[in-house]
Amino acid sequence: MKYRLEWMYKLKSNEKVQFSSEWVSGETAIQIGEELEMTGKVSDLFFYDEKETSWILKELKKLLTEIEDDPHEITVYFDGGFQKETNQAGLGAVIFFKQGKKKYRIRANERIDELETNNEAEYAAFYYALNILEDLGVHHLSCEFKGDSQVVLKQLEGEWPCYEDTLNSWLDRIEGKIKTLGLVPKYTAISRKDNKEADKLATQALEGKEIFAKTLIL
Repeated sequence: MKYRLEWMYKLKSNEKVQFSSEWVSGETAIQIGEELEMTGKVSDLFFYDEKETSWILKELKKLLTEIEDDPHEITVYFDGGFQKETNQAGLGAVIFFKQGKKKYRIRANERIDELETNNEAEYAAFYYALNILEDLGVHHLSCEFKGDSQVVLKQLEGEWPCYEDTLNSWLDRIEGKIKTLGLVPKYTAISRKDNKEADKLATQALEGKEIFAKTLIL
């Protein structure tokens, strides 16, 4: 989760001026807050998360201590592959996250049946990644989702309309899961080249190679 700071700064003339920061990580926000308070010229210091929930410095420190051992700073890559001849789809997901002071990567895939199009496979891959996040205990955090499907990302953002009932059903399931988990999603379209790891996992799923691996990143 990212945070921004707002505070009042007292000038020598006793006039007060309001300032705000850019979005920064929780650790950086606390460091900035502590240094601002040390000046003795700051009042009304508040921290806002991406849901616009406000915290004072003491509350934010407590919050970050409580969630330190939970997965956070999450980035998800997803991709879906589709075989028209068999109506099977391969789903691939690569998830990067921090837990405590360590960084991890999960690589996972799955093969499912009875889909109709490649776009549906992409939606299924996104939903598959959400299920992994749920199993990890991820909740009430910002997450960045990266994929090479403009259709999925733009429709989730609400920028493109969706006229197909099947895809609308996937949209509803995904949006419902995001709401249940309390996630703040950011959608980023990337090239197929930059999504090659998730693409490979999707292909391997179609070949019958099941993978689920959690790796510590050194």
